[in-house]
Amino acid sequence: MRLTTKGRFAVTAMLDLALFEADKPVTLAGISERQSISLSYLEQLFSRLRRQGLVTSVRGPGGGYRLAKSHQEISVSDIITAVDELIDATQCGGNENCHEDGPCMTHDLWTSLNNKILEYLSGVSLADMVEMQKKKGNGSEIVFSPRKLGTSEAVSA
Repeated sequence: MRLTTKGRFAVTAMLDLALFEADKPVTLAGISERQSISLSYLEQLFSRLRRQGLVTSVRGPGGGYRLAKSHQEISVSDIITAVDELIDATQCGGNENCHEDGPCMTHDLWTSLNNKILEYLSGVSLADMVEMQKKKGNGSEIVFSPRKLGTSEAVSA
């Protein structure tokens, strides 16, 4: 699975922004301090998030970032793809050349897993994650526990 630090940090930073943006823009320095993410790394991530229309920047004293859409309109998959992160369990990057210039025997399995992951992350909004944090009595560090699959929700490939 290729979900790297870039995607994880982008989701964490966006959740922090959603939790702390109430009546004024949130500074990257504040996110950096609360989440222990390098300020220069956040600047790179937020540049991409801004270009993709997920955040807006406010210049000047009291400036920072705000969400460009409502919490309900931004999914985890939106955030991950905005920072050019691919979710791919295949060995070939989806090119179907994993075995002698053709797909390997398990290519369809991994492609199906990619689709299930993307479907799940598309169904989790910032609003969902904010709600989870509020139920947990949010401190300054974000804790996220993904939904557990029950027998009726088992993934079929």
